[in-house]
Amino acid sequence: MSEGPRAIVAAHGDLAEGLVSAVARVAGAAAAARLLPFSNANLGGVELVDALRCELVASGAIVVFTDLPAGSCTIAARRIARESPGLAVVCGANLPMLLAFVMASSIAPDTWRQAVAKGQAAMCVAEEGAGGD
Repeated sequence: MSEGPRAIVAAHGDLAEGLVSAVARVAGAAAAARLLPFSNANLGGVELVDALRCELVASGAIVVFTDLPAGSCTIAARRIARESPGLAVVCGANLPMLLAFVMASSIAPDTWRQAVAKGQAAMCVAEEGAGGD
């Protein structure tokens, strides 16, 4: 498996750190090291784009997982992706998605697509009892 970050998890507040921490608890620290948490805390639009761009360059990450489709992290990542061919921006990150991504044996162009499919498949409604019990 690849050394260093494969992706940045960009989210509001402490969510990115929490998701990466959860990956470490489930898959181990080596797997979690493939993700770099990034928070938008205290960053305006221009500062957010600049800080995220710096993290992408420094880490060599090829994917940015974000929390909200129209959130500030996604808007910043999409601006950067316009000038960075090959950078994928994936919105709505969840734990199963991130686990599938870091556990992939290699980085292929469709690795993030497979992770998205796993994240979508993991979503469900667990209903206990009929009639609102």
